[in-house]
Amino acid sequence: MLHTVLRRRAGGESVEQIQPDLIIPTGKRKRQNPSVASIYRALAEHAKREAYPEAVEQAHADFADLRNADVSRPRPDAAALSS
Repeated sequence: MLHTVLRRRAGGESVEQIQPDLIIPTGKRKRQNPSVASIYRALAEHAKREAYPEAVEQAHADFADLRNADVSRPRPDAAALSS
């Protein structure tokens, strides 16, 4: 969906003109049109990722480290928690 918006905006169309042609493919609002605000939020997030790629890479690395730390740590037993 974002690719379509970026391509059509590069062609000179406004978000308001593009919005009726977009369809949400999955989730609760499946087969509905996204709001104009949702499209602008997606564009802002894309611009942020493009402006600070090293921050995105660092965030992904930090998240992977956190997930690996959670997996290696044993989980507390439910019976031990209730005592």
